Parts: sequence; C-alpha cells; structure tokens
Amino acid sequence: MMTRTVALATLGLATLGLALVAMTARAQDMMRDVDLTSPAMVSAEMTRPEVEAVLAKASAAQPADFTGKRLSGLDLSGLDLSNAIFRAARLNKTILRDARLDRAILDQAWLLDADLTGASLKGANLFASQMARARLDGANLSGARIAADLTGASLVGASIADAHLGADMRNQSMGLMRAVLRSANLERLNARNADLSRVDLEFASLKGADLTGASLKNAQLGGADLTGATVTDTDFDGADLTSAKLIAPIGLDRARNFDKAKNRERLIRQ
Repeated sequence: MMTRTVALATLGLATLGLALVAMTARAQDMMRDVDLTSPAMVSAEMTRPEVEAVLAKASAAQPADFTGKRLSGLDLSGLDLSNAIFRAARLNKTILRDARLDRAILDQAWLLDADLTGASLKGANLFASQMARARLDGANLSGARIAADLTGASLVGASIADAHLGADMRNQSMGLMRAVLRSANLERLNARNADLSRVDLEFASLKGADLTGASLKNAQLGGADLTGATVTDTDFDGADLTSAKLIAPIGLDRARNFDKAKNRERLIRQ
C-alpha cells in the first residue's frame, strides 16, 4: 500500500510538472493560433471612466485588478495605474502616454502596438508579455523585470537602468524566458547596470545607448548597431557580435570580457 501511495504521489508530481511545462511553453508563444483581429483582441469591455472608478476604490492592500480584462484601444493616458494588476489583460493599441504603471503586474498581458510614450513602469513585472511594436519612447522601466517580446518596439531615450531582462538560468527547465528586442529601436537607451544576458538584440539599433555596467553575457547581437554606444564596464562574455556595428564606441578599452565575445572578427568597425 505504501509503495502504491508513493507511486501515485510521484505520478501526480510528474503530471503537475508536465502541466507547468505546457503552461510556460504557451506563455512563451502566445501568438500561435491567436486571431489578432477578433473582438477579444481589439475591443474594450470597460470605458475610461469605469477604469477610473476601479482605481478610485483601490488601496495598497487591494490594488486595482484588471486581470483578463479587454481594454484594447482605450485612451488611458496620464492615469496613475501604479501597483495595478493587468495579468493576461488585453491592451492592444491602448494609449498609455505618460501613465504611471510603477510596480504594475503585466504578466502575460497583450500590449501589441500600445503607446506607452513617457510612461513610468519602474519596478513593473512584464513576464511573457506580448509587446511587439509597442512605443515606449522616453519611458522609465528602471528596475523592472522584463521577459517580454518587444520585437520591433521603440524605446528611444527610454531607461531600463538596473532592469532585469536576462534569462534566469537557475529556473529555465521550462524554456528560455528572456526579453526579445529583435529589430527594436533602442537609440539613446539608458541601460546602465541592466541585465541583458542572453537577450535577443539582433538587428536592434543601440546608437548612442549607455550600456555602462550592463551585462551582455551570451546576448544575441547579430546585425545590431552599437554606433557611438558607451560600453564602459559592459560585460561581453559570450555575446554573439556577428555583423554587429561597433563604430566609435565609448569606453571599449574598459569593457569587460570583450576578448571572450563570439565572432569578433565579423564585427563592422568602420
């Protein structure tokens, strides 16, 4: 009987593990089989006044909760949404210009083509969020945890200082969860002391970016443009620099582990 009980318990744990794997795989590939033109993805079930009413009732103990809500296309610019929960919410093409989203939970949220220009997302959580082509010019994401798909997004003059965008290799049994910034516009980005390890930065523009003290360990930088970027104390250990532009960088002589970067011979230096 004891042996059977242990066997059942083991089977239960194994089943739970497989379920978690499936859940995480879905979180990493939320775009698959999704109709982005469906009402669920482009419509809103609340108005701005209704959102404001929820915010007015919120407290530190019970923050505003918009989990799973359809808020696509709304103009929520300038609102204080600090600490609000938007887990799995739809905010596609939502206007959040100059909004405050400090410490907000945006895990698995949809923000395709959302406008977050000048928004504050300090300390926010963006885990498995879908943010392709989002506009975050001048936004402040310092200290945020970002494992989102930001393919084609614009973060011109934005800040990700002290933010964590890299993969946590202690917890990757369910797939590589990290930020994807492929083809993103990151010109004049403040990435001081940011963790960009294993982040996908292929073909991204990092012209004039400040990468002081940032980690680019094992990052994918193929085709990226780092013209005029500051790389003082930047860690290049294992970074793939295939066809990357590294023209007139600042502080390259003080970069860390540049000799350990991959494909340095394929760099474009002028």
